[in-house]
Amino acid sequence: MIAVAIVDAHRDIRDGLEHLLDSTDGFTCTGTFADMPTALAAINEQPPDVVLMDIDFPQEDNGVDVIRALKRDLPDINIIVHTHLTDDRYIFQAFKAGAFGYLTKSIFPSELLDALREVERGGAPMSRPVARKVVSYFSDQQSPMSSLSRREKDVLNLLCEGQNYKDIARALFVSPNTVRFHLKNIYKKLRVNSRHEAVIKATRMGMVS
Repeated sequence: MIAVAIVDAHRDIRDGLEHLLDSTDGFTCTGTFADMPTALAAINEQPPDVVLMDIDFPQEDNGVDVIRALKRDLPDINIIVHTHLTDDRYIFQAFKAGAFGYLTKSIFPSELLDALREVERGGAPMSRPVARKVVSYFSDQQSPMSSLSRREKDVLNLLCEGQNYKDIARALFVSPNTVRFHLKNIYKKLRVNSRHEAVIKATRMGMVS
């Protein structure tokens, strides 16, 4: 059972999504929220598996800031943006803040359910227009793979497999501090700021085996 919290300023969308989830086997809606402060308090008190949220809230804090706050308090929570905003700046700000998926509100209900399942399996679901923007962005960047040392490539591959610092250290017969040193260099060369960003960038660019 995938538990989903919905954050959206529009009641019709909240009600529609809640009905979709509660009427579909394998899903349950843990709550719907019309504003960011209420959502933050409730989600922190009763964390769902996935937060499905808009980032466009008139006269309120930037939705991207809420993603950042949720990930700070609940680092393992899955967040999917569900919005009409498709400008590059919103997309990349959301991913940098910690979102694992980005969907436009024009997607079909079946696609939304598939995206929720995908993120629970460790994926990063995106609507087609969003995916094209991401691919286009990375294709315009010079591949940094050639700048990584052989050991850094080994660390990056294990990182993308979901292994933690200690597991990587054991696999490569080095200390956790050595792994952290390599990761620091990897982040710098990939121009990212976190493990999550490194995994997304490496995966999207086909940098890992």
